[in-house]
Amino acid sequence: MSQTAKLTVTVPRNLISLADQIANEKGISRSKLVSYCLQELAEKRMIAEMEEGYKAMAGELREFASLTSEIEHEVILERE
Repeated sequence: MSQTAKLTVTVPRNLISLADQIANEKGISRSKLVSYCLQELAEKRMIAEMEEGYKAMAGELREFASLTSEIEHEVILERE
């Protein structure tokens, strides 16, 4: 079964000209160029979502570290 499907879009003529120019420079079809652009956008979106998740996780870890540092004296015995 094919992993691709047809998509019809309407774009300004100047972007079609630019797409054709870039596709010719890269030696690929217009369709492949559009696919590459969409893939790049998908990757950027995933990276942004991961960054957001890591920042949220870092905040939770800072909060946990703060809470545990307040009670660490209760579990760490002083050595004589």
